Amino acid sequence: MRGGRSILQLVEAVRSKSQPLAEDYCRHFEKVAERFDYHPWQEGEWERRADWLASTRLERAPRGGLIDVLTAYNLKQGNDHEAVRHSLALLAQEETLVVTGGQQAGLFTGPLLVIYKAVSVIRLAREASAKLGKPVVPVFWIAGEDHDFDEVNHWYALTGQLAVERFRLEHPTGKREAVSRLAFESWADALAKMEEWLQDSDFKPELMARLREYADSSRTLTDYFARIMGWLFGAHGLVLLDSDDPALRRLESPMFQRLLADCEELNRCVLTGSAVVAELGYTPQADQTPGQANLFFYNDEGERTLLYRDGDSFANRKRTFRIERAELERLAREEPWRFSNNVMTRPMMQDYLLPVLAVVLGPGEIAYWALTREAFHRMGLRLPLIMPRLEFTLIEGTVHKNMEKFGLTYDAVMDRFDDFREEWLMDQGQYEVEELFSETRRRFLELYRPVLETVASLNPGLAKLGETNRQKIVEQIDYLRNRAADSLQSKFSSGLRQLDRIHLSLNPLSKPQERVYNVFAYLNRYGSGWIDQLIAAPYDNDGKHRLMFF
Repeated sequence: MRGGRSILQLVEAVRSKSQPLAEDYCRHFEKVAERFDYHPWQEGEWERRADWLASTRLERAPRGGLIDVLTAYNLKQGNDHEAVRHSLALLAQEETLVVTGGQQAGLFTGPLLVIYKAVSVIRLAREASAKLGKPVVPVFWIAGEDHDFDEVNHWYALTGQLAVERFRLEHPTGKREAVSRLAFESWADALAKMEEWLQDSDFKPELMARLREYADSSRTLTDYFARIMGWLFGAHGLVLLDSDDPALRRLESPMFQRLLADCEELNRCVLTGSAVVAELGYTPQADQTPGQANLFFYNDEGERTLLYRDGDSFANRKRTFRIERAELERLAREEPWRFSNNVMTRPMMQDYLLPVLAVVLGPGEIAYWALTREAFHRMGLRLPLIMPRLEFTLIEGTVHKNMEKFGLTYDAVMDRFDDFREEWLMDQGQYEVEELFSETRRRFLELYRPVLETVASLNPGLAKLGETNRQKIVEQIDYLRNRAADSLQSKFSSGLRQLDRIHLSLNPLSKPQERVYNVFAYLNRYGSGWIDQLIAAPYDNDGKHRLMFF
């Protein structure tokens, strides 16, 4: 399964990111430099970050405890490759640093961008190790604490009927619980749909066998995600971490206590960061309201609620739940697994747990990390080096061939496909048909005008009848025009299907391919060797979008 089709070519595509702040971070760093602590492409910055980590070593979670937790978790999830064991052995050394990045635990890994984030983390760790002359280990942070089930419960596929279909996994309880705590009794429906969607290929039997094997040993979506990611990336030494691992929560207890004790100031820090980002001309990516504690708490029913300060106690937003500060502080010490981070405190918890040299982020993540600088400093931390996630669009041979046939560029597909399609159809003869019917319609209206005037002068009561008659004739002309257009489309249906397949392959649901399609369609056709090649290929980790041709 590690074999398969080779990557033929990687080509840069000039694409602006959908997030303006992230675009400036990658292209015009000086515009946003004040929101970050390191310039990722400036000489000496990696060394400066490494030196700072060495000087603050004792302020992070105990390395021995961290290794115990990570070793147990990766063994539990079957990610016990020799390369992973080597990564963990290196991480046990105090000088070893980490490159990390993460994502929610999507069904069958979710969209392609998750795969690219793991590729980015592995590549960057190798590059940093060579640059610094010291071990740097790749760690993938699975956001199992996230409770937004609708973000992870589905995957998309392009069917043979040129439809982008979505399969959705039903919520097992209906409660607002962390994804890592949602147990599934059966994966049968999801597996059946995957088998139905995957075309027969040399790779399909092994793929389905693996998916069934991993499903049988997975209680939660996070378990399933971890097992698949371990299979794809364990051989490259990628260490997996579940942010909702109870054993990890015990290590996080001191940091939860600090975040809780200083939540008022941290809230003010994030509000300040949001205001500064707005002053720079950007829309703050995350909402922050006064009183927000930026921590979640699991109540006695196991539901997760965002905490807000309310005098000497804490409550949920609707004030239907309340808990005293002293009790919350006790629980942070004794039952830290009842807490989890939100989008603002997760980066700081990550920095407390791991010696983070650099973090790989997508465009939206870069934008919300820009809000956290004051909060990091309040906690005695510094934002790590932030590197943009690698971005790709996969272009298969048939799609590429048809793009060349039509003279259709990637930019045209993404930015003006509908116009291109219409122009192509006009060139096949629709223009003449449209012109003929438009001219017929115009001449009829011109010739019929004196008829209407004449009958109205003979009998005013005939004016309305004449107008109705005119409308019916125009409707019949339009009806015949539409039928002729349909016939023309049918005549050139093969070309139109080829065009539509290009569009749906590269820009499904009017979104970049990497944000929609799942990796298994490509694993089924080409094996997994192309992922290994993507990790090894010579190109810069610069945040540019690249087209990958098979």
